[in-house]
Amino acid sequence: MYAHLAKPLYDSFVSGPFVFAGPCALESFELALETAHAVKEAAAACGLTAVFKSSYDKANRTSLSSFRGPGMSKGLEWLARIKEETGLPVVTDIHEHEQAAPVAEVADILQIPAFLCRQTSLLQAAASTGRIINVKKGQFVAPWDMKPALDKLFATGNRCILLTERGASFGYNNLVVDFRSFPIMQSFGVPVVFDATHSVQLPGGQGGCSGGDRQYVPKLARAAVAAGVNGVFLECHPDPDKALCDGPNSWPLNKLAPLLKDLKTLWAVDYAC
Repeated sequence: MYAHLAKPLYDSFVSGPFVFAGPCALESFELALETAHAVKEAAAACGLTAVFKSSYDKANRTSLSSFRGPGMSKGLEWLARIKEETGLPVVTDIHEHEQAAPVAEVADILQIPAFLCRQTSLLQAAASTGRIINVKKGQFVAPWDMKPALDKLFATGNRCILLTERGASFGYNNLVVDFRSFPIMQSFGVPVVFDATHSVQLPGGQGGCSGGDRQYVPKLARAAVAAGVNGVFLECHPDPDKALCDGPNSWPLNKLAPLLKDLKTLWAVDYAC
């Protein structure tokens, strides 16, 4: 349906480095818009393609009482306004196959959460919209096991697909990044993204919610770029310690520009081998 719109943006991901950035969940329109403008400015200063990232509903929360977002109706309204006011494309999660078509009316990229990366109906409904699809590799999935998920998407005729590495779980509230996953998944013929902020998450680490250790975000992001990843995903927030969702692993918005500058420098390195 939207193939003519998806292809130019997808081609920019294939041809050059890019960043997905924004708050974990939509807390308010004002905060989201502030963040989107900052993301646009920081990326433009480095010559990076930028996509605004935020979720209208974080369905996979540790606790029933955890903040999830404003819901699909209001969230899509906010994302549409952010697109109009900033000119940035947007990416947001879907969790059920019925959400694919209405979300595709607004979002340029539909994101499949890690825990749902093998859900056949969800994957195919998303890909059938013709929008770009970003599938987060499950914490329980080896990089080579993402090929069958990719085949489910390709079966719809949609070739505008991204795969995202966000760490592997070995239990006990921790995640580990295997940097071999970037070239392995790139060998499937799609760009690969590194989720630098969820990779430092400590799932369920605070009992009723997840923890995180954001001090490692720039180190892992720089390592991923040096390892050849195509794009970087960063959750950022004006005040991470007061964020309603994933604050401990979110990167401070006022430190986004210098981090992107570092990444762009590394992306420009011409390696001999």
